[in-house]
Amino acid sequence: MVSSHRQIPWSRTLLRLFALFAVVLGLQAAPAHSAHAAPDFKVLAFYDGTYDAAHISFVHEANAWFPQHAAEYGFSYTSTNDWSQLNAANLAQYKVVMFLDNYPSTAAQQSAFQTYMNNGGGWIGFHVAAYNDASSNGWSWYHQTFLGTGTFKSNSWGPTAETLKIEDPNHPATAGLPGTIASSVSEWYSWQNDLRQNSNIDILASMDQSTFPIGTDPNQTWYSGYYPIVWTNKNYRMVYNNFGHNAMNYDTNTALSSTFASAQQNQLLIQEIRWAAGQSGPVTPPSGSPTGAITGYGGKCVDIAGANSANGTAVQLYDCNGTNAQNWTVGSDSTLKALGKCMDVTAAGTANGTKVQLYDCNGSNAQKWTRSGSTLVNAGSGKCLDATGPSSANGTRLQIWTCGTGANQQWNLPS
Repeated sequence: MVSSHRQIPWSRTLLRLFALFAVVLGLQAAPAHSAHAAPDFKVLAFYDGTYDAAHISFVHEANAWFPQHAAEYGFSYTSTNDWSQLNAANLAQYKVVMFLDNYPSTAAQQSAFQTYMNNGGGWIGFHVAAYNDASSNGWSWYHQTFLGTGTFKSNSWGPTAETLKIEDPNHPATAGLPGTIASSVSEWYSWQNDLRQNSNIDILASMDQSTFPIGTDPNQTWYSGYYPIVWTNKNYRMVYNNFGHNAMNYDTNTALSSTFASAQQNQLLIQEIRWAAGQSGPVTPPSGSPTGAITGYGGKCVDIAGANSANGTAVQLYDCNGTNAQNWTVGSDSTLKALGKCMDVTAAGTANGTKVQLYDCNGSNAQKWTRSGSTLVNAGSGKCLDATGPSSANGTRLQIWTCGTGANQQWNLPS
């Protein structure tokens, strides 16, 4: 950003004094946020990022979310799609390894990982990292001994958020969590083996019986049964998480949910990582992103016209209907996101009456909205989100307008 301030003239003496103080105080010409204490431990995450848009979406999210929160919880995070780094010399640098969307395929990589785990290394796995069907070349130690799953059996569809029951409240990974927690949205897997019959497996969380039915497709919905979701093998410092598959609009390749939307699930995840690294104790949960309807004038919902995720699609008022076109995520970066895109002021305009639209998220102030009481103030214009007219009729366009006290500028956000 170019500064508008004029440069202040300095004498040579003052400059020399400043340089002396900089040396004495150890000042560095770097942003303040880079001056973090050394991490307590290091995490290395492996991924492919090449199969299924929902898995790829999760990988992108994970590789953004973990670095954002790592320093806060005492670790560093490195990710790679180079599985050859799964070797003894490299693994010696890391306390925890993650598999985001696959597992090692060569004998050398598999041997290095098995040795790493046998020697006390830590591991966190997600969703498809455990997948193994009858047609794939299985890895017996990994699927039978380590994970305990055997082969994939079935999945629910479509992706849904569910209520999880904490099965082992005494494990360090579940410390401080209530008896049930809300999951993020995911597709869910079931397995060939009943993990309850394996004395080496400690199930940390399962589907709560209150959460059935699970799924939206009647042909792939679970109506009853026992489904473990998070578990550890008592012989290793490992945790497997069934989640890691976002809801997607496959036609437009846009994510409709976030794996990191549940603060309780985020707490569980951070505590898993710390336990796998040999540290434990409850942590303050990293905030999830509140997701749901934004309601306003006339009790109507903020809606994306035609549920169309194309750039430039109108943002409007409409009867609340619970669809994804009305499912907004309130981002920690002050964005409002639905159908994988952001609420945006057209052409970054600042004039009264400039229409609001859906657009690719780009980090600009035209897409940042801050609460002021019940109004939503756009950072780029300093003006408020406003229902044109004012009208509450279906299809009423939203715009920016000078902030006032009218009911057409009052909004209720998900929390």
